Amino acid sequence: MPPRKRVAKNGTALKMIGAQVAILRKKKNLTQKALGHEVSLDGETVASIEQGRRPLMPDAAERMDLVLETGGLLAAAVAFLPAVDQIPVWAEAFIDLEREAVSMSSYENQVIPGLLQTAEYARAVFTNEIPALSQRKIDERVETRLERQAILYREDPPGLSYVIAEAALLDQLGGRDVYRAALRHLRSCADLHGISIQIMPLGRRTHAGLSGPFVLIETPDLQQLAYAETQRGSQLISDRNEVSILSRKYAMLRTQAFNPEETKGLLDRLLGER
Repeated sequence: MPPRKRVAKNGTALKMIGAQVAILRKKKNLTQKALGHEVSLDGETVASIEQGRRPLMPDAAERMDLVLETGGLLAAAVAFLPAVDQIPVWAEAFIDLEREAVSMSSYENQVIPGLLQTAEYARAVFTNEIPALSQRKIDERVETRLERQAILYREDPPGLSYVIAEAALLDQLGGRDVYRAALRHLRSCADLHGISIQIMPLGRRTHAGLSGPFVLIETPDLQQLAYAETQRGSQLISDRNEVSILSRKYAMLRTQAFNPEETKGLLDRLLGER
């Protein structure tokens, strides 16, 4: 079933920021392409920001403030964007990008990645949030997570690569039955077309992912972005240098992890099937 199209309740705020970018750009007599060149974005992305179709991300806002000499106006506007249905605007923007992505590469060290979770496992993850979420909010988040998984079964699924820390497979979130069902689902996902799953084993002496989880995204217009979550927030990253650093980290993680066939063997052993 195709995912429902999310209604961007932040649309007015994004359009307002986009209009500010357009006005400031024109005052500097810059084209969208020229501004994009100055702030490491392509012209189409600048156009999307100005039209309110894509959020201006914090790092890009800071670079635009410098180029357009705004005194920090855009960064301040971005900092006060509202949350939507308890999902930060950057997380919502990530979900929109995820739906259209050509490819994604994800490193996760605490839980099974969201697109590969069962409903019961996702519920267990959200039940462990502190402060505690209401049952209504938990239900909404589980529904949103399951809707996102529709991209796995498209006729033209994106290329998906995952490196998952073995520790994430050992915590029995939700209890033994939920845990085993989650492992069985992960094992079935490992056989899906276009998906590569690799487990980073415990006990390594070198590790490229010690700074935490992240996702790399390639958009249909070949823009390279990254997304990272922390305990108290999330951010989309468009700066080419930062994305390049994370890309190099991911490449190293893939060499350090079990290959996909070894990963399937490990999952089979955890399930007691080999």
